[in-house]
Amino acid sequence: NRLHGTFNQTVAATGRLSSTNPNLQNIPIRTEIGRRIRRAFVTAGPDWVLMSADYSQIELRMLAHMAEDVNLMDAFQKNQDIHKRTATNMFDIPIEEVTSEMRGIGKTMNFALVYQQGDYRTGLDLGVPTSEAKKFREKYFASYPNVMKLVNNTLDTAREKGFVETIYGRRRYFRYLNDRNAMIRQADERAAFNAPLQGSAADLMKLAMIRLGNDLKKNNMRTKIILQVHDELVLEVPLDEVELAKKVVTEAMEYGQPLKVPLVVDIGVGPNWMEAK
Repeated sequence: NRLHGTFNQTVAATGRLSSTNPNLQNIPIRTEIGRRIRRAFVTAGPDWVLMSADYSQIELRMLAHMAEDVNLMDAFQKNQDIHKRTATNMFDIPIEEVTSEMRGIGKTMNFALVYQQGDYRTGLDLGVPTSEAKKFREKYFASYPNVMKLVNNTLDTAREKGFVETIYGRRRYFRYLNDRNAMIRQADERAAFNAPLQGSAADLMKLAMIRLGNDLKKNNMRTKIILQVHDELVLEVPLDEVELAKKVVTEAMEYGQPLKVPLVVDIGVGPNWMEAK
């Protein structure tokens, strides 16, 4: 039996696809029940496998591109672990000396910036006082100075025009960027900064899907896209097309993109969705 969900183009404000009946984009991988559910997603038969193609750190790469920050771009151009690289900047140590705990702090700070998380919430995530979280944030912006400029420029433009744009020119409008109520205003500010990052990544993925669909047809392949989960594509692939599919998928998703940093796609193959991931 086949499961046929619905994908919606214009529901999510960021431009991402959304999924309903059922929501196939909301099956967790970090819980045991989620992993069991993913194992239930299997191929059409024994001569097929599932392939997962996942963009690596696409929103942080988009941040590097849009901010044109030398240090952030350098990390991706050298294919470094971006969370370790952030930790080296924050703790002023060589990347080889970064501990797992330090890397965790770097990771938290990277995503706190993307989602414009406040110091209080970041402190809770890190298990440190708000004052220490503030110091981490200040070190982060000292490491990546152009990121701070991007934050300010994005919000200034959004307040002036009432909207922000993705790198492809798709707009998202905001009503409360000048609201007197601080909570309402700050919610729009967070969304306004994140929208070009997440929205550009969504645009990029949709264009990659179109390119990939065309390339599969050009190569007369039976491989087909069966699922999209934001930064990940899941394909059903006949065994005799696995190596060609890896090549075609990688080229469609990585190449020809208008970014100043390279895109990287992680590919896995398995008999079910869990093992392919």
